[in-house]
Amino acid sequence: MKTFTTIVTLFLALAGFAAPDANEILDKVDQNLSSENRVMESTITIHGKRNSRTMTSRSYAVGNEKAFTEYLSPARDAGTKMLKLDDQLWIYSPGTDRTIQISGHMLRQSVMGSDLSYEDMMDDRKLTDMYDAKVLGEEQIDGRNAYLIELTAKTSDIAYHSQKMWVDAERFVPLKQEMYAKSGQLLKRLEMREVAKIGSRWFPKTMIYKDMLKQGDGTEYTVTKIEFDVEIPEYIFSKAALKQ
Repeated sequence: MKTFTTIVTLFLALAGFAAPDANEILDKVDQNLSSENRVMESTITIHGKRNSRTMTSRSYAVGNEKAFTEYLSPARDAGTKMLKLDDQLWIYSPGTDRTIQISGHMLRQSVMGSDLSYEDMMDDRKLTDMYDAKVLGEEQIDGRNAYLIELTAKTSDIAYHSQKMWVDAERFVPLKQEMYAKSGQLLKRLEMREVAKIGSRWFPKTMIYKDMLKQGDGTEYTVTKIEFDVEIPEYIFSKAALKQ
């Protein structure tokens, strides 16, 4: 039996059906989703238990070190701004004209009532820097062939101990993710849709987040405009910019 298994494995490898390396898959995902910097405009629709509400925002990011987001609408949220510098986060509220720092356990709280936490928004590190990967198999997601890979945290400063990720086998973009606590409890589910070619990369234009621990039908995050690797003025990433 052992000899037969070895022969079959060699045959599949020679025929081009050898299982892909999980870390290579993850590296290709990083090449699509990560960038030196980016400017993005988006629409965020929060589908609550009783009703839905939509916000628009503009954000700037440089690697995983700096990020700035300004909410543009509706009127009650317009002017709210968030600034991230390394592992520190500040939020400015025009209603109170106050700037507060978010840290510690507060980072797990919901952003603007959405299914995203501050941790979700802050951590933009490459997946290969945070997780070890293993291929579990192949499945179809919305008619697309996808690799199912399991991610296990290799660093302690991370929101999710493990993930299951379904990666488009041709475009190397995640189509679905499930995020788990160390206990094995499913915390969040994420679906990516409207994958489009932007320059040399594939990028999902719509992402649907669902916090499995809260009621509601999730949060739909739609990218309306995005530019990668563009020059961003340094003054944007300053506390002074929060009140401008």
